Amino acid sequence: MSNVKTIKSALVSVFSKEGLEPIIRKLNELDVTIYSTGGTQRFINELGVEVIPVEDITSYPSILGGRVKTLHPKVFGGILNRQENIQDVAELAEFDIPQIDAVIVDLYPFEKTVASGAGHQDIIEKIDIGGISLIRAAAKNCADVICVSSVEDYDEFLEVLNNGQGRVTEDQRRQFAAKAFNVSSHYDTAIYNYFSAGSEDKVLKLSEPRRKALRYGENPHQKGFFYGDFDALFTKLHGKELSYNNLLDVDAAVNLMNEFRGEDPTFAILKHNNACGLAQRATINEAYVDALAGDPVSAFGGILISNTTIDKPTAEEIHKLFCEVVIAPAFTGDALDILKGKKNRILLIQKEIRLPKQLVRTCLNGMLVQDRDSITDSEDMLTYPTKKRPSESELEDLLFASRICKHTKSNTIVLAKNKQLCASGTGQTSRVDALRQAIHKAKSFDFQLDGAVMASDAFFPFPDCVEIADNAGITAVIQPGGSIKDQLSIAYCDAHDMAMVFTGKRHFKH
Repeated sequence: MSNVKTIKSALVSVFSKEGLEPIIRKLNELDVTIYSTGGTQRFINELGVEVIPVEDITSYPSILGGRVKTLHPKVFGGILNRQENIQDVAELAEFDIPQIDAVIVDLYPFEKTVASGAGHQDIIEKIDIGGISLIRAAAKNCADVICVSSVEDYDEFLEVLNNGQGRVTEDQRRQFAAKAFNVSSHYDTAIYNYFSAGSEDKVLKLSEPRRKALRYGENPHQKGFFYGDFDALFTKLHGKELSYNNLLDVDAAVNLMNEFRGEDPTFAILKHNNACGLAQRATINEAYVDALAGDPVSAFGGILISNTTIDKPTAEEIHKLFCEVVIAPAFTGDALDILKGKKNRILLIQKEIRLPKQLVRTCLNGMLVQDRDSITDSEDMLTYPTKKRPSESELEDLLFASRICKHTKSNTIVLAKNKQLCASGTGQTSRVDALRQAIHKAKSFDFQLDGAVMASDAFFPFPDCVEIADNAGITAVIQPGGSIKDQLSIAYCDAHDMAMVFTGKRHFKH
């Protein structure tokens, strides 16, 4: 071991005491001198372990309601001194400053306080000053000091103590220092994002400490990682580890199904981030069967999602299909027994949680940030430029199709009938090609398009799309409008007894 240091003294000042007791008892067993403050000091006293109050070092009490406890030269001198520096050692002796070999800190829970909806003053009081200063000081001086900066590192530190009997290597101190600066920078990022919320000149600061290595990225030759708290969104009941591509599809599925929250039973099947089947019916079993009918070929290996509990009859139907992931707010016991019959099939219960309001993606040597597309086309948004207005059932289908269109790769056209996705043209360079693709797919799965509706993610610059749709039997169209040549499409619809509505909102998705 290189540059091994023996812990002879430790400063302990933590918010969370969970898991702290075995550390304190081990330090006591190793005859380590323990310094502490406030609630942590009382906790250690209650364990029957000797502890020296920081006030005994500083000869200064905790002041300002506990805001100032450890901010003192005798504390930071004990942490920041360079043990191989003769002048530093002399100054410690001159000013009666004790050497501190280990610093154990757990910060005030700022993020949890913000998330709880607490008031501004309560949030302010949860900005840790002394703790963050101790962390930075100890991590900076990792040549001599080991810094434990979070309750999440208690177990690892206890293992170090047990294995080394109080001796720590330089590599271990550096590893803990890296963790400490991660905690420090993440904490400051959270505080900045709180104070800058709504600011026009806000700087982009992202920090996500939770990291999970994936089997690989989009392809086997690429490394992949997920940064985030997946367990906050889902309870994983069964199956293999989710892959990079699984996670992208799950993200697409969740965003799409959010459009149908609280509505009649709705089932969607996705492949490569696009819906290949979706239906809304009286029962979830009927919804699944009709969603699958939309494209039973693409459904193979797909991601399945329901907006309501999956029951036994639905599970029996799903079990006939090879699929990667099944997502629902709940499963009946019988349904789980059936779906667990495939050992790799991933089963997820989706929890109630709000998704981020902003979307971030890398671009060139930087990042693009935009607001989430939170607008769902609704009846009160619509204008009616054509002579013929859609019937009540057509209007329901138009709004149904527009929600699917919003979550489909551009250029896209979505065809729907009786609240069932008939087909979609996805990710085409031409809107005409997207429409032709959708019609071809619908016909290949024996859909009758007479009376079906069409949704487009953007306006029609020419009347060719409405003409092709009309010839296929489509009777109503929903689109944003806004082209300088809107009148050409309107005129065609009027001449051929078609209804068209404008939403005024484009829904590109790239």
